[in-house]
Amino acid sequence: MNASNPVVLRDSHAWWEAVKKDPEALVAWLLDQYRGEATAAGRIEMLRDAFAEPGTRAHRILGVIAGQERRHAVWVGDLLTARGIEPKIGAKRERYWKETLDIVRNLETGCAVGAHSERMRLERIEVIAADPEAPPDVRAVFERILPEERFHARAFAELAGAEALAATQGAHDLGRRALGLAP
Repeated sequence: MNASNPVVLRDSHAWWEAVKKDPEALVAWLLDQYRGEATAAGRIEMLRDAFAEPGTRAHRILGVIAGQERRHAVWVGDLLTARGIEPKIGAKRERYWKETLDIVRNLETGCAVGAHSERMRLERIEVIAADPEAPPDVRAVFERILPEERFHARAFAELAGAEALAATQGAHDLGRRALGLAP
């Protein structure tokens, strides 16, 4: 961010109102969701394999979350295909992850970053699922994803603990700001 290109912060409701009215923005966001879901599983498995002992509760939970992220990618991919759009993972400027991944030092900080990002994503999904004016196909997919995203946010937060959540809050705030999302 710089003075000639300031970031405009919007909450999830304002963001969704703008996106759902702009067909190009909606498609771009759906492609972002596909990419995010498709790549999340790998990031979660890398966290699990780096910091959670095989056979532990943390290892199992992170494996479940990774599997659910893969399923979400299929659901969003099917949505895109039904809309005549090829689901693909294109290049993306990493904004949120650029601000947060460097602070991961152990299982707790990695799960804290996951908890913050899942909670932020959950806010958007809850807005979409509750919007009777959302495109029905989009709302249906995110209504299916919603309970599992709630589980992800809770599970990551529990695995992280209060201390790691607090220690990573500043990086999350920077990442959120980089996305243009108001707290």
